[in-house]
Amino acid sequence: MTPTRILHPQSIPVIGVDAHLPPVPPERLTPAALRRRFAAPGDWTPEFAGDGRPTMDRPSAAAAVLVPIVDRGDAATVLLTRRTEHLRDHAGQISFPGGRVEPEDADAAATALREAEEEVGLARARIEVIGQLPTYTTVTHFVVTPVVAIVTPPFELTLDAFEVAAAFEVPLAFLMDPANHRRHVFEAAGASRQFLSMPWGEHFIWGATAAMLRNLYGFLAEA
Repeated sequence: MTPTRILHPQSIPVIGVDAHLPPVPPERLTPAALRRRFAAPGDWTPEFAGDGRPTMDRPSAAAAVLVPIVDRGDAATVLLTRRTEHLRDHAGQISFPGGRVEPEDADAAATALREAEEEVGLARARIEVIGQLPTYTTVTHFVVTPVVAIVTPPFELTLDAFEVAAAFEVPLAFLMDPANHRRHVFEAAGASRQFLSMPWGEHFIWGATAAMLRNLYGFLAEA
């Protein structure tokens, strides 16, 4: 996958769309089906383990993100955020709520829940953690654990204006359909690199977020 420091990823040519792969069937995208799948994950290897070769400007750090699947009845959604433009890492990008593991965090789930509460005001009482995906290493040296959860409405969000510019929901069925997964290729440091994107309206989902969603697709498609 691509480094996350590309300034204008939307301008990089699309070389293909993965429409040849089947979407995850709707019956596998209900909260009950998701709970069953994560309760029995079995042996499974993610398609993407990281962005590629990390930079050498800092040591690795553990992090976690919450993959919040909102129970909207017949049409579950995924809650995503757009980061503010002034941040050092992944500025302006679409991301899951999350961040660095702190010493007081008991585990990755604790980090993801804390960060979701701090970044978007998502109350822990509305969140049911159902499992995790394999870690994903970003080019900025974060080893990220995606913590998957069911979020039960109603809830109100309060955004941290320093970190989060916007929060929005995307249908889970859209994200779990490879016909909406586009592949981009570019040259960097004498090598060909690629990344995925999943544009939704005005939001350009790409990089680590798109890769983790693609890993979720692979996990659910094997069910």
